[in-house]
Amino acid sequence: MATDQKIRVRFAPSPTGFLHIGGLRTALYNYLFARRWGGTFILRIEDTDRTRTVPGGAEGIIRTLRRAGLDYDEGPDVEGQERGKYGPYVQSKRLTIYREHIYKLVTAGAAYQCFCSPEELETVRQIQIAAKQPTIYNKKCREMSSPDRAALIKDGRPHVIRLAIPEEGSTTFSDIIRKEITFENRLIDDSVLLKSDGYPTYHLASVVDDHLMNITQVIRGEEWIPSTPKHVILYRAFGWTPPEFAHLPLLLNPDRSKLSKRQMDVAVENYLDRGYLPEALINFTALLGWNPQADREVYELDELARSFNLPDVNSSGAVVNLEKLGWLNGQHLRRLSKEEYARRAVPYLEAASLITPCPGGWVNEQSGTILSSQDLQNALSLERERVRNLGDLPEALSFIFGAVPEYDGDLLIWKDAEPARIMKGLGELAEFLELMRDWTESALEARVKAWIDEQGYDTGQILWPMRAALTGRKASPGPFEVAAVLGKERTLARLRKAVEKLL
Repeated sequence: MATDQKIRVRFAPSPTGFLHIGGLRTALYNYLFARRWGGTFILRIEDTDRTRTVPGGAEGIIRTLRRAGLDYDEGPDVEGQERGKYGPYVQSKRLTIYREHIYKLVTAGAAYQCFCSPEELETVRQIQIAAKQPTIYNKKCREMSSPDRAALIKDGRPHVIRLAIPEEGSTTFSDIIRKEITFENRLIDDSVLLKSDGYPTYHLASVVDDHLMNITQVIRGEEWIPSTPKHVILYRAFGWTPPEFAHLPLLLNPDRSKLSKRQMDVAVENYLDRGYLPEALINFTALLGWNPQADREVYELDELARSFNLPDVNSSGAVVNLEKLGWLNGQHLRRLSKEEYARRAVPYLEAASLITPCPGGWVNEQSGTILSSQDLQNALSLERERVRNLGDLPEALSFIFGAVPEYDGDLLIWKDAEPARIMKGLGELAEFLELMRDWTESALEARVKAWIDEQGYDTGQILWPMRAALTGRKASPGPFEVAAVLGKERTLARLRKAVEKLL
């Protein structure tokens, strides 16, 4: 792998829909490689397949890359502007360039016009399938004489232009991840380079653009391995030196089938919308086929860039394990400062109509309580160690921001304690708490535990029902931290409601 030259790599998606996990990994590995070697990361939009291009698809990809934290050095933006001196960076704006280059190939005999109709091609394909032969073009038009070809062109016959693959020998290229790969030329299709509508196919456009944009390494998915010998032949036909190639392993479902939206959500934007942090999603995606070979799994983007080594990427498929994504997201959530955690959490609480901005902070819609920034941080800290993504916060903290929890009175009973004993303890606890003035977590814990000892209660007979009364849950944060966040008035109201349930 050559890194002594100025590294230039590109992520070149087709705007046929949302950016999926596989596309994010390709973009990320290109980004990491560029940053690792002080190179340039380019975004190029490959929109020459007009039947599959989705309106707004390019803008969606750009926005998702930005949300994920992958800033590119050259390429288009959502406003239609571009930065970089090798543009345009949108292929549909480069049609004249492709036509100029295809003319050179035809003139040199490296490409030829094909006049076969779709019906003819399908008939040949079915015959090949029946004979269990490779389904490649039979080169009928390649053998056509120049006068016959010129007559059909003059007559206006629709045609495409195909690459003339050498009929003998083989084509070999070196892959940074997979080492040397060889294809027999007789098994390589004379693929279409220019369609009848004047638009190039991927083969022509990507090779021309990669050369003109001085791309040094082409890092892409392994599904492009069968196309690479065609690209190498194209480079040779133009008299150009090919870049280095690196083909990334497939991403797999848990059952080891090819990753599919039929089995799991693969849209990057959906994960970000649900509350997975960009840092966690990037961390997770980076480890799909590569590992920094260190005794840890949690990394920030700059740490990944310092460690990334393209030859260390695995050649075998990588399983997408969403449990690991959840775990990593929890780790990254806990790395945030209290202030940053609150800043990122607020949109989810607002979207669930649990809080509304107001002068001085937020209003809790259910209780009418005004929350300062510190109040909000304290509330969010209750489930911070347990929550796995920000989208879970409205449900996780519903006992704080929502209505008084509904629960069955049996939840209040500690082990085999008598309900009457629990009811008496909660009632006396409420009376004791009503006299407290220092309503902080530490004061509550110290005073209540001392009171339990003085009254002769078992700790569980008071603290279990206290926590259940305040949260309505079997599993929840401790009673003192919950009470401190709820405040005195709401704490007493919930304790008294619990007593009523045991009457």
